[in-house]
This record gives sequence, structure tokens and C-alpha cells, in this order.
Amino acid sequence: MIRTTDTENGKVRGLPAADPRITSFKGIPFAAPPVGINRWRAPQPCESWGGVRDCFEFAPISVQDTPGLGTDIYCREWHVDPEIPMGEDCLYLNIWTNAKNKNDRLPVLVWYFGGGFQWGYTAEMEFDGERLARRGIVVVTVNYRLGAFGFLAHPQLTAEQPDAPCNFGSLDQQAGLKWVRRNIANFGGDPENITIAGQSAGGGSVLAQMACRNNQGLFQKATVMSGMFKNPYVENNFFIPRSLEDAGKLGEQLFEALGVKTLEEARKLDAQFIRSTYSDLRNKTGVMFTIVNDGLFCTGDSLAAFRDGTRSRVPVMAGNTGDEFFEFIHAKDEEQLTSLAKEYFGDNAEKFLSFPEAHVKTEIGYAPVSAPEIGVKTAFLSESAMADTKPCYYYRFIPDIPGEDNPGTFHSCDLWFFFETLAKCTRPYEGRHYDIARQICDYWANFIRSGDPNGSDLNGNKLPEWKTFTAESRNEMEFTPNGAVPTVEKDGFVRFLTENIINNK
Repeated sequence: MIRTTDTENGKVRGLPAADPRITSFKGIPFAAPPVGINRWRAPQPCESWGGVRDCFEFAPISVQDTPGLGTDIYCREWHVDPEIPMGEDCLYLNIWTNAKNKNDRLPVLVWYFGGGFQWGYTAEMEFDGERLARRGIVVVTVNYRLGAFGFLAHPQLTAEQPDAPCNFGSLDQQAGLKWVRRNIANFGGDPENITIAGQSAGGGSVLAQMACRNNQGLFQKATVMSGMFKNPYVENNFFIPRSLEDAGKLGEQLFEALGVKTLEEARKLDAQFIRSTYSDLRNKTGVMFTIVNDGLFCTGDSLAAFRDGTRSRVPVMAGNTGDEFFEFIHAKDEEQLTSLAKEYFGDNAEKFLSFPEAHVKTEIGYAPVSAPEIGVKTAFLSESAMADTKPCYYYRFIPDIPGEDNPGTFHSCDLWFFFETLAKCTRPYEGRHYDIARQICDYWANFIRSGDPNGSDLNGNKLPEWKTFTAESRNEMEFTPNGAVPTVEKDGFVRFLTENIINNK
């Protein structure tokens, strides 16, 4: 087993995981602490150390609202520790490996957590990489800066550092990926067989990394979980990066709230004061600091880059849970529904209104449809129209999730299954849930290994065939209460919406 190994900055020592065939290395620095003059700068090179660095515990989480203080489903589910260490010195990553020596060259997963670019951390218990490592995958989870620390833009930053004026959290992710490329062979990983993956804002991060022009060749596959969104009715600007100018105005608002006029003054402020001030401003205005179109790391809508083929064109696995992020036509009655349908779909309005689904009414509006499903399928249909098409695999996660709150397949509940970490969850999962989780983790491990989820499970049994999603063959994989069920898209309403987007928007 690899318990002690080299990095470019010095030796590190890990610990046996619960399974002693796995070594976990926690808290390996991949960049200099982003404090002082390095606050709001691109990640800087890490200093070297002498001797052997013990990497036994997770490093502090990024500065954010204290987790575990609320009563919402996520505080109950995994943000359970208000005492978890937190600080600006947070640019560390973690590795799980079952390699026996440095020459094993195992496939590598680089994971970006979600949380709206405001919250989240690698120490979340569902992200334990041990179960994937048992399948011969080297798992790397990368921390990054959040909120006002990770995504501030300001005219003074643009003037002082035009080569990296913002998107520091995204640059942290990129720096972690590049560190993996340079160092992962020492942990038994293959730097030429890397999959980047993430969920929610982590999935959006994967999209952004795929769209970044400077990332060509850094990874060979990608997984986007609940991270591609498309509203088929109106443009949702929440997912479109702000211009550097508009983001800079938000930064000026923050400086005013902080009571500072210069970048030098702001860099001297206490991190928790910045956090609380930004949190108050965010809660008051509803505006979050997220990825900015700076013309450097980000040059526009990352989903558009997927659709027009300018992304890193690698095999992709993507999908959504059954009960997350629905969009609606906000009409008060059928008359207004008809009027808005004509506005949205023009000559195709009559076809749209012929679907019974168009007339389904909720408290929010008519015609509910999954924004992540529309986003993924729109992207995949665009890919299938290109020359040298890359494989794209769509999934829908719809098993029963137990609990007195009857939560349905809520946003993020699939993470326990992909990482096969159900045993850490307090929900009353039964044996069949563990079977589903093992199966899902097997598919994911196969994809990480080869870019194709098909093959055998952990026990050597052949998995149900998962075919690619294309315009000609709209294959899906449904993860149901009875396990993986291959299907073909039957929903003519969803088909209409995705085709209408492709043809007219």
C-alpha cells in the first residue's frame, strides 16, 4: 500500500481508511494560503516543506455561513457540525487510493462539491472516496473559495490584476486539477485518465471547466450531476455569467457595506466580518457572487459552449433527480397560458398546447418541467449533431427515499448513492437501497475508468446496458426503486421542448 509518497512540495503520509487496503490522504496543500495579499488573487504556488507531512485530517473548510445551525433538510442530512474548522487557509485536497505502488496508473476522479458557490466543503461525509477507491479509482476531492472570497469582482481588482481579476474559486478548482496532473502518479494514479465531476454548483463548475479554453487536454471525461439547467419558457439569467462590469458594480456595493474604499483596506479586514457582511447583503438583495464572464477563465454561458461544441469535447455522463428544479409558465388561467404559449413558441404554440402536460396547473404555474433534464438533453442533442460525436449518457434518479419527511428525490439525495456512502446517512435505508447504491457506484466507476458506464458490477455480474442519448436514439437510464432500468424517452412533451429550444433559441 502507498502510505507515504512524494509531492512536488514534499513528502506526505496518509492513514489506512476503514478498509485498510485503502490509504486516505487528507489536507494536502495544492496552493499557497489565499490570505493577506493573496486574498482575491489567483491561487499562488505552494511553499515546500521538509520532512514528512502528516495528512490525516481534513483542512479547514472555506469561509461560509456556519453549517449545521438550521433545521432545513441539508442541515439534517449532512451539514451537521457547527464546530467544523473554517478559515481562509483552505486550498487543500484529499486523496483515496488503493494503489499498491506508483506504477499502477489507476483512473482518477477529481470531484468538485456543490452548494451554490456559497456553501459546501470536501469534508461532507457523503463525499467519502473509499467505496470508489475499492473499485480501483483514485479519488481526489478539491476545496475552493466561495462567495465573496471566491467570486468577488471589483474595478480595482480588474485594474491591479487584469490577467486574473475574478473567478478565484474556479481558478482554485483549475489549480487543483493541474496539481493532480503533476502529482497523481505518485499516488498510483494515471494523469492521462482523469474524470472531473461535480453536483449542483459542482456540476456547474464542471461545465465551466469544460468551457474554459485553457483546459484542453487536462481531463478525459466529465460527470455533471444536477448541474445543467435550461428553462424552456424564458431565459433564466441566474445561470448566465454576469459581465465583468456588472459584477464589478456588485463588488463596489460590498466594499461600501464593508466601509472600505480601497482593495488594500479590504484585504486587511477580518475574514468573518467580510463573510457576515456579504451574507447580510446577499440575504437582503438576493444576489450571489458566482462565476463572472471575465473573457479569460470564462468567456460566456458554459452550457452554450457545450451546445456549440467549443467545450472540451470528452465523454459525458449527466442527469438529474426526479423532483428537483422544475420550471413553469407563470399564467393565472388558460387564456393567459395560450397567450404566453404564442409568445414563447410562435408557430409551434398550437402543438405545445396539444400536450396534456401543458395544461397541468400547480400553485406556481402551468406546464411543469425539469430544468436539469431539459438542460442535459438540449446539450446532448447538440452534441449528437456534431461530427466526431462524443458519447453522452443520460440518467434520471427516481428511487424511493425513505424518511418521515417524505422528501421525494430531492436535490442532492443521489450523492449518497453515487459515492455508496448510505451507511453514513440517518435515513432508514433498507437492503435494496444499498443494492441500488452499489449498482450506481459501479456504473460511475466504469465510466471513470473508460468513458463507458457499461460492464460488470463489483461482483462481476453484467450491468443492464446503458446506451448513449442521441437525436436518433434517446436512451435513458432510470435508477428506480428496483434498480437500473434502461428506457427510451417516451415523453413527447419533453421532446417537443428540447427540439424547440434547439431550433429556435
